[in-house]
Amino acid sequence: MNYADIKQYDVANGPGVRVSVFVSGCTHHCKECFNPETWDFQYGKPFTEETAALVLEYLEPEYIKGLTLLGGEPFEHVNQQGLLPLVRAVRQRYPQKDIWCFTGYDFDKDILGRMVLEWEETREFLSFIDVLVDGEFMIDKKDLGLAFKGSSNQRTILVQESLKNDRISLWEQGF
Repeated sequence: MNYADIKQYDVANGPGVRVSVFVSGCTHHCKECFNPETWDFQYGKPFTEETAALVLEYLEPEYIKGLTLLGGEPFEHVNQQGLLPLVRAVRQRYPQKDIWCFTGYDFDKDILGRMVLEWEETREFLSFIDVLVDGEFMIDKKDLGLAFKGSSNQRTILVQESLKNDRISLWEQGF
């Protein structure tokens, strides 16, 4: 897996000060995507054990609220495989920090309806994600007033609660 960028201090992609990992590789190709260079799976640098160690180091300060995964597309199969060791380590070392993930895939239809059946990594990957912003960015539904998402079709989902209750539970700002 390659990554496009790592932001040590990010306040735009989830609540509080966060560490954000922008993976490379995306097959959605949303019109007016804010990161089209990350569509290429070869873009950026290889995500190595040293890279993961750096992300873990960045997460150490108490004022860092959590980790955000975006891109590119974290739910592309190769990216799930590359991110799994990182999210395992984050959950083990920093259980009090949350993990947010942005995906162009639909939580119900694509992730639960297909990916968990096709790829063994998906269920475990989901088990580490607290909040998932799902749905492709749609320029005709762009809304700058939304918290942590770009278009009104996207949802901010509490993943563990949704899985436990077998119905979508949405995150509300300030939660």
